Amino acid sequence: MADAFRFQTVPTLVVEFGTARRLGALLRERYPTLERACLVTDGFLHRSGLLAPALADLSANGWHVTVLDQVVADPPEHVVLEAAGAAREARAQIVVGLGGGSSMDVAKLIAVLLDSRQTLGEMYGVNRVEGARTPLVQIPTTAGTGSEVTAVSIVTVGDATKMGVVAPQLIADLAILDAELTLGLPSPVTAATGIDAMVHAIEAYTSARLKNPISDMLAVRALQLLSSHLLSACRDGQDRAAREAMLLGATFAGQAFANAPVAAVHALAYPIGGIYHVPHGLSNALVLPHVLKFNAPVAAPLYAQLATAIVPGAAGTQEEKTAAFIEHIEHLIAETHIASTLREVGIPSDGLERMAKDAMLQQRLLVNNPRPVTEADALAIYRAAY
Repeated sequence: MADAFRFQTVPTLVVEFGTARRLGALLRERYPTLERACLVTDGFLHRSGLLAPALADLSANGWHVTVLDQVVADPPEHVVLEAAGAAREARAQIVVGLGGGSSMDVAKLIAVLLDSRQTLGEMYGVNRVEGARTPLVQIPTTAGTGSEVTAVSIVTVGDATKMGVVAPQLIADLAILDAELTLGLPSPVTAATGIDAMVHAIEAYTSARLKNPISDMLAVRALQLLSSHLLSACRDGQDRAAREAMLLGATFAGQAFANAPVAAVHALAYPIGGIYHVPHGLSNALVLPHVLKFNAPVAAPLYAQLATAIVPGAAGTQEEKTAAFIEHIEHLIAETHIASTLREVGIPSDGLERMAKDAMLQQRLLVNNPRPVTEADALAIYRAAY
C-alpha cells in the first residue's frame, strides 16, 4: 500500500496559444455577473504593448479594468500593500495576475487581502490565511516560477529577507497558459526561468517531505519537456513549439513542487536574490550544480532515476548515473551562456558568510532537503559556486 498523501492544484487549466487575445470573453463566460477586474502586472509589460490585445478584449466584453503595474522583482511589502489598497479602491471583484512570478505572487496576495480583516504580517508562514478570497486568475508570461499553480507568495521584508505566505487560498481558480505571451522573451530570461523550473522539478522529486506519486509523475515529465526544449527556446525566441513545451513543463513543475516542496537550492538562492538582487531563476542556477553534488551521497538513487528519464544513454551504477545527471545539468546551464559563478554577478567574497547565515533562516525549505544542511555546509556550497 502506498503512503497516504494529499495533492492540491488549480481546478481549471486552459492551455491554448493566443488565448489572452480573447481573455475578456473567456472571463465573461466564467463570471457572467462580475464587472470590475484588476489586472496585476509590471510597468515594462504594460508599456511594451504585450497586454494590449487582452485589455481590448476585456473592454469589449464589458469589463471595467484597473491595471496595477507597480510590481517589481522580489516585491517589497509596500508594493503589495499599495496595490491591495488600489484594488480595494477600485472595488475589484476579480484579480488577474499577468506577468512573471512576482506579478502572480502579488495578485495572490491582493486576492486574499481585498476583503480580509487580517494584515499581511499576520499571513506570513504556513496556513495563516483566514477566510475566503476574491476570484483569482493567473496568466504567466515566463516559463519558470510555476506561480500560476502554487499556493506560495514570496515577499521581500525589510531590505533583504524573503518571507513566504503559504496557504491553499493562494491557489488560483483558473490558470491560463498562452505561449504567445512568451514569444520573443530574451535568451538570458528564458534560460534563468527555464532552469528555475527545472530546479522545481528536481527538488520536488527528491523532497524529503511530502514526496508523492503525482508530484513524481509531473516532475519527471516537466524535466523531460524543459531539458529537451530549453536550448531551442534560448536560441530562437519565436520557436512556438519550444515555447509551448517550456510553458507546460514549468506548470507541471509548479504543480509538483506545490505539493512536494523545494529545498536547499531555493534556500541558498534566496540570500543571493535578497541581498544582491540577482533574479530568482539565475540565483537558483548559480547554486544548483553545487547543491546536487552536496546531496548526491544521499540522493543518488533518485538522481539516477532522473538521469534515466533525461540523459541520453545514461547507464551503469546509481553513482555513475548520478554523475551523468549532474554533468548533463551543468552542460545545459553552460550552453545557455548565463552567468555560472557568484563572482560573475558581482557578489564579493566577503559576502558569503552573511549569505550562509541568511540561508539558515529558510528552515521551511531546508527541512525538505534530502541531506541536512548546516551553516558550514551552506558556506562550502557558496565557496564552490564562487
